[in-house]
Amino acid sequence: MNRKHLTVLVILGLFIISCKKSDFLIDRIETFIGFKKPDNFPEPVYDFTLNKITNAGFDLGKSLFYEVRLSRNNTISCGSCHIQSSAFTQHGHDVSHGIDDRLGTRNSPPIMNLAWSKAFNWDGGVPHLDLQPIVPITTHEEMDENLPNVFAKLQAMPKYRSMFKAAFGTEEITTSNFMKALSQFMLMCVSSNSKYDKVMRNEENTSFTEEELEGYNIFKGKCASCHSEPLFTDGSFRNNGLVPNAVNDLGQYTATLNETDKYKFKVPSLRNLRYTAPFMHDGRFLTLNGVLEHYNSEVSNMVNLDPLLNKGAKPGITLSEREKSRLTAFLFTLNDETFINNKLLAEQ
Repeated sequence: MNRKHLTVLVILGLFIISCKKSDFLIDRIETFIGFKKPDNFPEPVYDFTLNKITNAGFDLGKSLFYEVRLSRNNTISCGSCHIQSSAFTQHGHDVSHGIDDRLGTRNSPPIMNLAWSKAFNWDGGVPHLDLQPIVPITTHEEMDENLPNVFAKLQAMPKYRSMFKAAFGTEEITTSNFMKALSQFMLMCVSSNSKYDKVMRNEENTSFTEEELEGYNIFKGKCASCHSEPLFTDGSFRNNGLVPNAVNDLGQYTATLNETDKYKFKVPSLRNLRYTAPFMHDGRFLTLNGVLEHYNSEVSNMVNLDPLLNKGAKPGITLSEREKSRLTAFLFTLNDETFINNKLLAEQ
């Protein structure tokens, strides 16, 4: 063997080793390793001691999430309105489209980072993640089904009897185990690998561009009071001055019947805005620029308007065109391609 052949073999060997290492890393990213808190995130709110995430429980939860039998006529799944490529929203629809193409009244919120949420839905009417799936399953405009029917359909399938047995030690499908399984899947929908996250964790020598950094400073001065880092929501409910829509959605008032909660809606996370348009609780703004212009010039000085939006000569947040441009550049550092392409979360 001459030196040329030896060199070729060495290069080929290094290439094969490199490929195997790369494949290993990819497999590790897309293989179940349980819930891991990102280093730059706070401690979760969800109590994992009451519902430990296991491989079998997660697999069951994912299967249920994409299962159309949760709906009355077996056509709509959770994944129909919460699409992974759209950060688990129903991209392009102002309000949710459910069974028989019925229209809801609110925009489908993203399913991400729910381990840090204390209340759910735009009005906060559900106080615990394990209870949340009851709402879409039983709502007329969404799945229009009831739990006894759902359980009967699933119990008739050997697949689910086996999966419940593996996850919870019994083939019997109970409300508790059904809800916990769905929670196990949703809790694993963690978005924490955006450019912003890499900058905060000092990973891969990542840094903001000059434009992004300027936008970050604008964000901290004008937006962070409600959209606090690193989740980019404080989980509160606020009236942000939107003129009431045609259905006159009263927001948090529908859950509390407290007059001071009228037209208050949950502060959404600003993560993954590239994938989640349209925006606001009723999807009234098709673009991020529309949202920014609302705060700049369209905030209505209505009863219950959040005090943070009523501090100046006129309600809202003054934003120049340059500020809007720079702010947009920063907000797009919150987009997480790893999250929307994670095969572990995808329908099989």
